[in-house]
Amino acid sequence: MITSTQKTARTQSGISPYSGNWGPTEVIHLLRRTLFGATKADIDYYSGKSMSDAVDEILSPSGFTPSPPVNNYNNGRITDPDIALGKTWVNGPYNAALNGARRNSLRAWWVGQMVHQEKTIREKLTLFWHNHFPTELTAIGDPIYGYNYQQLLRENCLGDFKKLVKLITLDPAMLIYLNGSSNTKNAPDENYSRELQELFTLGKGEDSEYTESDVQEAARVLTGWRINRTNYTSYFNPNLHDTGDKTFSTFFGNKVIKGQTGANGADELDELLDMIFNEEEVAKFICRRLYMWFVYYEIDATTETNVIEPLADVFRNNNYQIKPVLETLFKSEHFFDVANQGCLIKSPTDFTVGLMRQFGVEYPDDTDVADQYYFWRLTSDICALQQQNVGEPPNVAGWPAYYQAPQFHEIWINSDTLPKRNQISDIMIAVGVVRNGKKIVIDPIKVAEMFDTPDNASALVDDLLGYLHTLAVSADQKEHMRSFLLSGQAASYWEKAWNDYQADPTNATLKATVNLRLQGLLKYIMNLGEYQLS
Repeated sequence: MITSTQKTARTQSGISPYSGNWGPTEVIHLLRRTLFGATKADIDYYSGKSMSDAVDEILSPSGFTPSPPVNNYNNGRITDPDIALGKTWVNGPYNAALNGARRNSLRAWWVGQMVHQEKTIREKLTLFWHNHFPTELTAIGDPIYGYNYQQLLRENCLGDFKKLVKLITLDPAMLIYLNGSSNTKNAPDENYSRELQELFTLGKGEDSEYTESDVQEAARVLTGWRINRTNYTSYFNPNLHDTGDKTFSTFFGNKVIKGQTGANGADELDELLDMIFNEEEVAKFICRRLYMWFVYYEIDATTETNVIEPLADVFRNNNYQIKPVLETLFKSEHFFDVANQGCLIKSPTDFTVGLMRQFGVEYPDDTDVADQYYFWRLTSDICALQQQNVGEPPNVAGWPAYYQAPQFHEIWINSDTLPKRNQISDIMIAVGVVRNGKKIVIDPIKVAEMFDTPDNASALVDDLLGYLHTLAVSADQKEHMRSFLLSGQAASYWEKAWNDYQADPTNATLKATVNLRLQGLLKYIMNLGEYQLS
């Protein structure tokens, strides 16, 4: 489905390999779209590689599996009788009284993985798939299901999409969330069957012509799956399965899935997925979803022809492997087209986690899990304040910014959320947040020290804009920014102030002179609309 009503194309570019300039602008564009915030270290690292090698590495996460979330909640008011402070609860016994505390632990841990991510796309894709295959932690109940589901997304984020759909279909978290675990031959539940087609594989565009009868027949195919609540797995109960034949519409070529008895009834799921994936619209729908997340929120007719359709061919020709699609997209002239740079409004997670990473905010380490998780949870709560609660998408369609026409990503910015974004950046640059003597805060001096000539007011402004902004800035704007450093005096004023501090860094007065001016400059930059763009 084409999502744009534009009569003229934004760009004519397609998926031919990009052969243009590969400099800081292009490196930062690639990293902003594939990571949560492009840190200076990330930019320096990938600037030393070719574009092709950079994309290859971004799409090649290590085999490292992060340590699972731990008990950070033993605090006198809450006590886990089975799991000690600092030990993981994901293999522990179920305890209904601790569901809330463990869900908070999981949300904090998840955002912690984003803050401390590898230089790869894995965490960004995990959130993408969480939005595409949404479940809500509070609706699932037991947070162990939520952790296992999130790990499923992380481990399969670049692999076989068809396999991923099957894993999602049978995962206990999804079986609970969309009622698959209560779907029986005597009381068929159409909830998951509907979303499998409408939201997860085919979409609901004009070329997705499955019928209400198809939803009903697929629900019959899916009867009989249950959850083993002892070992957190799913299993097939043939006694609850509809063994009759299932007949589908002309959209699916009047396919008949023969009813199976006994354990063979489980095989009907594979036949159902084969039928769905035989439709070309699956590849197009998923490529559109990837495009809207990583490139731009509107797809006009030219982009549909030049980008979506050839990407869908790549998807099908590679047996629905996700990685080749992203590799083709991220190495394309279309991805690096100037029309597609700096055109997305940052999601709350991109804004918040990106801010923490860009400015090198330091969190407590693993030796202090209570404070570490407190600040991770705070970061998660800040995202939720801006209407993106990680782990709790608002419904089975995910966050509206990725499907609600015509606003799409503009939904992230409104009279409530924009002031909050400015308040968040102001607080982080001015005072930070303190707990038990620990603090997360932006250190303006450390930010300036990332660059080669921080004593040169003009060069520092240029470096900061190149690092933090996406669009060109006028000479008048730059002059105003320099004024924060110069305090109405000659250019030599800042150079002297900086070098005096560097010569005597323990001098509180000299440090305050430099720090306050840098605070004013950074606060101004982050409050500009351009900082909200990726």
